[in-house]
Amino acid sequence: MVDSASRESSALVVGAGGFVLGAVAGLLAFWGTAAPISGRGSVGDLVAVGGALVAVTAFLLGRALRRAQAEREPVGARMRPRLHWFDAAALSLAHGIIALLGWAGVASLLSESFIDATVYSVSAAALAGVALAVTAYMAYLSAVNLSPMLFSLVLALFVVVGALASMLSSTDPLWWQKNLSALGISDDVSALAFNLTLIIAGVLVTTIAHYATASLPHATVGELRGRNLARLGIVLIGVLLACVGIFPVDEFLEAHNAAASGMAVVYVATVIGLGWMVPSLPKVFLLLSYVYVAVIVVLAVFFLTGYYNLTAVELVAAALIFSWLIVFLRNTGAVSARAEPPSVVSDVDARAQRSRSSQTR
Repeated sequence: MVDSASRESSALVVGAGGFVLGAVAGLLAFWGTAAPISGRGSVGDLVAVGGALVAVTAFLLGRALRRAQAEREPVGARMRPRLHWFDAAALSLAHGIIALLGWAGVASLLSESFIDATVYSVSAAALAGVALAVTAYMAYLSAVNLSPMLFSLVLALFVVVGALASMLSSTDPLWWQKNLSALGISDDVSALAFNLTLIIAGVLVTTIAHYATASLPHATVGELRGRNLARLGIVLIGVLLACVGIFPVDEFLEAHNAAASGMAVVYVATVIGLGWMVPSLPKVFLLLSYVYVAVIVVLAVFFLTGYYNLTAVELVAAALIFSWLIVFLRNTGAVSARAEPPSVVSDVDARAQRSRSSQTR
């Protein structure tokens, strides 16, 4: 098993590679010229696009290394299930988009702070190198140290960054007077950012469904069935969330509304039955889940009576559902870690044990 010091060392090597790529790209792009901080042909654009590519590459490299390490670990030591290829792809895209929008936002803020300032070629190359080095370093460590806590932070950061980018870049300043889905009905960058955020977030939610439930303890067939039902409910939430982005409201009104409404119904049903499906969850978390459902019901009443507009209801409900998913992921991680090793047999472990048994025969 590779210790944390070795992972830090490999992360530094990856970060150094990011620095070299950024510095070389900066020199080639801005040699002999003075580049603006933000806008077309700027240092910000180079760092944002380069950071996205580096983040995706570093994350996939980290996952490949983590998978190779897991192959050498004893079966009983694997407390977390492996990610499927589409899970890793969604997570890598999430890291890339966070880097893209994050660095673009930083560059825009700096350009407002240093009005009409330009950056010389050597300085631009150095800044690009440092930015890509930090991006590669963080994305790589995120991949090799992926845990429920880190997963929840990635999901929260991705959703917040994607939603804010869509709101700030919207060509309709009064979109909020309609509904949240109005962000996805235009043909500009804001609509692409909004719909893509929903699609990738939906895939991440399906990843949470498997990642959070695979290692939950189950002593009876009924508990195993309940765990699988809880997983199915969260998978459906993720699929329907992705469908909300796949079917924009202006082109597929019925499919869009069906996906959005179905997601709310599945969420409420999953939360109500969670105490029976996963009895090992903390009672405090179950109580909090019921409070979330009650708040959503109150919001619906406020909308029907005209007290809240639809945008306010959607924003608060979306915040509640995503925060619940994050807390659910953390609580299941705590339950899995607290369980006795002999009683916790994940799906991956069971398959590995059966495979070794058949090879022995």
